Amino acid sequence: MTADDPGAVTVSDAKEHEDVREFDLLVIGGGPGGYVAAIRAAQRGLSVGVVEKERPGGVCLNWGCIPTKAMLRSAEVFRTVQEAEQYGVVAETAGIDYASVLRRRDDVVRTLADGVAGLLRANGVTVVEGHARFTGPTTVDIHATGPSPVAPNGPRYAAEPGEQVDGATARAVVIATGSTPAPLPIPGADLPGVVTSDGALGLTEIPGRIVIVGGSAVGVEWASLFAAFGSEVSIVELRERLVPAEDADVSAALQRSFTARGITVLTSSTVTAITEAGAEAPLRVAVGGPHERELDADVVLIGVGRRPNTAHLDLAAAGVATDERGFVVVDERMRTNVENVFAIGDVTGKALLAHVASHQGLVAADVAAGHDAVLDDDVVPAATFCHPEIASVGRTEEAARADGHDVVTAKIPFAALGRARSTGDTEGFCKIVADRRHGEVLGVHVIGPSASDLITEGALAMSLEATLDELADTIHAHPTLGEIGMEAALAAQGLPVHVPPTRVRSSR
Repeated sequence: MTADDPGAVTVSDAKEHEDVREFDLLVIGGGPGGYVAAIRAAQRGLSVGVVEKERPGGVCLNWGCIPTKAMLRSAEVFRTVQEAEQYGVVAETAGIDYASVLRRRDDVVRTLADGVAGLLRANGVTVVEGHARFTGPTTVDIHATGPSPVAPNGPRYAAEPGEQVDGATARAVVIATGSTPAPLPIPGADLPGVVTSDGALGLTEIPGRIVIVGGSAVGVEWASLFAAFGSEVSIVELRERLVPAEDADVSAALQRSFTARGITVLTSSTVTAITEAGAEAPLRVAVGGPHERELDADVVLIGVGRRPNTAHLDLAAAGVATDERGFVVVDERMRTNVENVFAIGDVTGKALLAHVASHQGLVAADVAAGHDAVLDDDVVPAATFCHPEIASVGRTEEAARADGHDVVTAKIPFAALGRARSTGDTEGFCKIVADRRHGEVLGVHVIGPSASDLITEGALAMSLEATLDELADTIHAHPTLGEIGMEAALAAQGLPVHVPPTRVRSSR
């Protein structure tokens, strides 16, 4: 429904409608936390409004998780075609039509954004495109921005840019405004050709040379993508290893894989300056640290740092407290210091993950509707969609030892699995970290094919406080990649079946 649709209701007309001015719950932000909170609250019988300034689905759907995964899928298909002869398939020389890659990406995003808008509509949620600003604890003014160009048919109420709804009120408010890339204090970071992860989506050509600042999830995903498309990729990471939040064995395996594919990895290093170099090399990047050097680049992608998207909310008018970094402070029920004001997702500064935001949204909506709910964030899986793929849940080996556990670990390579051999994708392993005394699973770490899908078993095991015995005794379908969890549990018990006896490390 749009403002041009004779059946639509514009904001100015809707000012006379109570369901645009008064809600049981008003959600500010329509991302993976906000729209999930809105749907759950509507299912609980509340009248719900959502204020979204841009596109349904937020950063994850429009500028993060989904578009990058669509592009990574194109890279994966390209790699498969290049390796076709290994499978007995004769293919013509493969090439990349980058414009088509981008069109497919945008089609995927558009379809999903329309889907989110449709779900909101189907659940009776009122959506207004615009910016919300607090005028009190549970009152806001909404400055309309107009229908989204991606999903123009989603909201119940469309608007002309500049229209205003003053004094919209709600019994409760959920702040779900997410985060944005934070600028780094690097001289030259404002030069043309220097982009954030958001800006990288706007590139219309594959860069010949790209320097990526940051070796965490965002950086290594973009490194994988452009390396697959043929770019000369260098990645600069401040810490001593790539993906420093992951288990050290996983980090080492990823660095070996990247190096083998020609990606330059500079760890324990910083970018000290970016300068204009000329036509042959538009940008020159000075790298400091043990790998001190200068790198020529067509594009520099800054893939680290995010800040809460709260600048225009006027949180002071609501009395909402923030921490020293500017993130909104919440408790385990997603409540802020102000009664009936909640916050979820990146804006809280907790795990900046879409699935965490969604779960927080469910908790906030349930509490707002009078149901008791608590966020249990002891078990939070994470996935990084580089190649090879990474996923993890729970403690790393180092963290488990630091916590005082008598640790036992085991690693099973994908090469030990019949399914991995048959598909030809054998890179990587599954590592399990457990407590020796009771066999309690403390962490699971996967690098390799379908890691993001396989980690769910590890998360469920930890949620149910499963032991190595229980994982090993569960019959797993064969031949599957999922067998790797069972094999790792067996190996941690000193009873490996499909690998030779391995060294099982302990703290003794």
